[in-house]
Amino acid sequence: MAAEGRQHLPVLAEAAVDALRPGPDRRLVDATYGRGGHARLILDRLGETGELLALDRDPEAVAHGRAEFASDPRFRILRHPFSRIGPAVAEAGWTEGVDGILADLGVSSPQLDDAARGFSFREEGPLDMRMDPGAGPSAAEWLREVDPGELERVLREYGEERHARRVARAILAARERLATTGDLAEVVRAAVPGRGEPGKDKATRTFQAVRMAVNDELGELEAFLEAAVEVLRPGGRLVVIAFHSLEDRMVKRFIREEARDCVCPPDFPVCRCDKAARLRPVGKPLRPGPEEREVNPRARSAIARVAERLAA
Repeated sequence: MAAEGRQHLPVLAEAAVDALRPGPDRRLVDATYGRGGHARLILDRLGETGELLALDRDPEAVAHGRAEFASDPRFRILRHPFSRIGPAVAEAGWTEGVDGILADLGVSSPQLDDAARGFSFREEGPLDMRMDPGAGPSAAEWLREVDPGELERVLREYGEERHARRVARAILAARERLATTGDLAEVVRAAVPGRGEPGKDKATRTFQAVRMAVNDELGELEAFLEAAVEVLRPGGRLVVIAFHSLEDRMVKRFIREEARDCVCPPDFPVCRCDKAARLRPVGKPLRPGPEEREVNPRARSAIARVAERLAA
């Protein structure tokens, strides 16, 4: 049974939904439903003739959406990872594309609060961390099979762990007995020297890195961005909220590349790539203000980027 935990507050809700421009007759996608914070606000502004398609790969999130908005004919939720937005939009019958897509890349509070999901080092639970518990290896299984060099890379790049080699060696030495979140946290805490970072548990970076690897979060994001452009209609908006520097860098680079025309070397006399810009950046990146950061600590690292689809 999922823990009630703290209330899940959607990050940058007003600013992100404003950027989508919800309104009558618009078809929008909430590609990462979570617990419906953004979806609820979108529906409030969508009008009677708008439609909202929500996606999530977490079966608990899908069940929540179906129960929460069961009486709203404008709402539909499908169990898909956001990388499969193309097939999901086709399944919804929206053959002409969509007018806006929102993706919040953060982990939802209910996932963190439910010890049985194994996302958090704060409570003892099975070492799982899968956003879809029925897909792929659990964190414990992944750690038992991962190559030593790959584990070190994941800890250094995804977790930005300064002591990646030391932590990786400790995990590898203990990986056959790592079954719970407490097991992993204990090994990492012992491996990280000193007192760690002020206000941050020594296990924080490792848990983030392992979660990102187990769920292939960067691979999913790369596939999502490419697919999202394909289903957006001209004038449609893409809004992506990131919490990790690698994710934000990927979004920023993707928008920049899609805003460029010809990418042939400057010494080519004529264009051979036939590349045309598909997106244009909209405004400056959105960041939470001091009030939101105070009320919702998970918003502190959030940054949202907005882009608009250009005509073919």
